[in-house]
Amino acid sequence: MTGTAGPDARPDARPDARPDARPDGPALATPAWTAAGRAAASAGVTIRALDDIADLEGVRRLYERIWRTGASNPPVTADLLRAMAKAGSYVSGAFDGGELVGACFGFFSAPTRDALHSHIAGVAARMAGRHVGLALKLHQRAWTLDEGAGAITWTYDPLIRRNAWFNLGKLAADVTEYLPDFYGPMDDDINRTGPTDRVLVRWPLTAPDVVAACSGTPRATDVARLRADGAVVALEASAAGGPLVRPAYGRVVLVGVPDDVEALREQDPACAVAWRAALREVLGGLVAGGARVTGFDRSGWYVVERQEAQ
Repeated sequence: MTGTAGPDARPDARPDARPDARPDGPALATPAWTAAGRAAASAGVTIRALDDIADLEGVRRLYERIWRTGASNPPVTADLLRAMAKAGSYVSGAFDGGELVGACFGFFSAPTRDALHSHIAGVAARMAGRHVGLALKLHQRAWTLDEGAGAITWTYDPLIRRNAWFNLGKLAADVTEYLPDFYGPMDDDINRTGPTDRVLVRWPLTAPDVVAACSGTPRATDVARLRADGAVVALEASAAGGPLVRPAYGRVVLVGVPDDVEALREQDPACAVAWRAALREVLGGLVAGGARVTGFDRSGWYVVERQEAQ
């Protein structure tokens, strides 16, 4: 299927939408498609659903370059993407002219199709700063609403600061679970060092915070004000750059992450692994204990609220 990505156009119309889709799905999706079209136009890309095998091979090659796996160990194969697209899953690509520069795919969660699980999204390094990732997520949101589902879930590495800000700030997704070593060992240049802890987030597609974020108003936090109001720091960087865990009591807790854990993995793998263990202990422990992550400050702090002071 093809489509346009103009400011008021649906980047990928779906005349073949499921006959059992929720009746209000298309109505909910209409403003979402408008937001998606504007994001794609701002990024200077065209986004469309993919099901042609040549396009899907392009996704495989793009992911190999992004995760630096090599052809013998791709993050996904074209034949699997082909089967997913045929079965009604979400597979999309972002194109800069005729070049595929971003791709995203996901599948519906069991036991019903109430939510889509987004498995992999990636954008070529040369597109940094163009906000192609945001355009892909807004396209995915509109498509999912069109299908009658109301939420999207996905995982991300909680140590990567820019991803935490993107997911919790720019998209206003909600943390639901901390997942220690979720994927096990991964043989690529990004994930090869240490355990693959992940945070699971849920994106309620029509929640007020999400609607505002998709219109350009991120979910913001003010760490300076929170600290002035008594928030305590549970994890921060030491003078040497390693993790420093502190006892943290009270209702609002701040959990820090390093400036650039990906560079740290290259320069000091042992320190990066120490950060992983510390974040698992602090953030993972808080979430497992029922605390709620209410946001992420782009200066590098998770904001966590306990239900009552401890």
